[in-house]
Amino acid sequence: MKLEGLIAVRYLFSHGHKSVVTVISWISLIGLLVSTAALIVVLSVYNGIGEITKNLFNTFDPELVIEPAEGKTFKTSDIDYRGLCSTDGVEQVSQMVVETAWLTYGDNQAIVTLRGVDGVYRSLIGLDTLLTEGEYRLMLGDSPALIVGGEIYGDLGMRLHSNVPAAVHIPRRGTLTMGNTMDEAFNIGYAYPVAYFFIQQDIDRRYVVTDIDFVRGMMDYAPDEVTGLAVKLQAGASVSKVKKLLNTKLNTQTITIKDRYDQQPLYFKIFRTERLGIYLILSLIVLISTLSLVASLSLLVINKSKDIFILKSMGMTQRRIRRAFTTEGVLICAVAVAAGLLLGFIICFLQQQFGIVRMGDGNFVVSAFPVAMRATDFLATFLLVMSISTLCVVLTVRRARF
Repeated sequence: MKLEGLIAVRYLFSHGHKSVVTVISWISLIGLLVSTAALIVVLSVYNGIGEITKNLFNTFDPELVIEPAEGKTFKTSDIDYRGLCSTDGVEQVSQMVVETAWLTYGDNQAIVTLRGVDGVYRSLIGLDTLLTEGEYRLMLGDSPALIVGGEIYGDLGMRLHSNVPAAVHIPRRGTLTMGNTMDEAFNIGYAYPVAYFFIQQDIDRRYVVTDIDFVRGMMDYAPDEVTGLAVKLQAGASVSKVKKLLNTKLNTQTITIKDRYDQQPLYFKIFRTERLGIYLILSLIVLISTLSLVASLSLLVINKSKDIFILKSMGMTQRRIRRAFTTEGVLICAVAVAAGLLLGFIICFLQQQFGIVRMGDGNFVVSAFPVAMRATDFLATFLLVMSISTLCVVLTVRRARF
């Protein structure tokens, strides 16, 4: 080890003389340690919350959705439907007709998104495993059935196994004018609620699932007319690769293919933006934590003025003396960051295993704060804290007078 390194290690781990400089050095080390651990913990918790929210959306959204590029509907006969179903990586394809509807039940009413689906949809999404109460059925005898979002179910005061149907109103195409009566302006159908689900608030207050032929009939659509196709991929299939295959096989001028990120663009953009914002805010906290390190180095230079004089007398150049103090500052940063990463990992691991910090007594999806640790977060935190603190150390030592 070079002389500069030996001096830095000696100053860092010396316990022979306790002074205010030593105390400030430990304060700066602990400050960097805590801010580093806080970065890891906050980012990991945010990852956990983001993963849960994303999984809730992914539970209801198909892996791929094929929609018309222009207009509202298209016919399966207008595309290579058989070729679509036989594409490598595609396991199942479900037809959907999605329409905004006015739903009334007794004296209560709500505007909902009616998702008409076929029999394949059940295995494609697995909605039947997410029902809070009731049974997954698209038909109740000869009458259409409704699988309702939990918030809609509660707001309308619905009851399962009731002989009271819900009235579904969908505007007739090209007839909605001020002078029309209700019967002239709307196609009205009746369906019975058979189940409800709680997945995610935005989904629970918006969606109602029913039989596709029921919606087609109310919209006066052709038997093969759809607003979209839901695609389930085979296990292990790459979404991006299958999407490229479908883009080459289908006419992309008439249809668009959306993955889950495309289906929920606002959520994923907000998630990335918020994550970046949190990272920048915590970076400012790290910068503030390095101020104590700047103070400790400045005081250390003053406190070691006699040692500096002796080193100069022995022929040590000013450049090497600066390098010794810079090395000590970097060592403090490295020890603090390493300890902070370890502390952050331990806290997150304990939270994962034991759920120490609880969410409260409310109706939450999970009982404890979720945590998802990522290697990229540890690497980014290490580089960020070391870069900021090292820069502060170099600038401080350069300004010091030896």
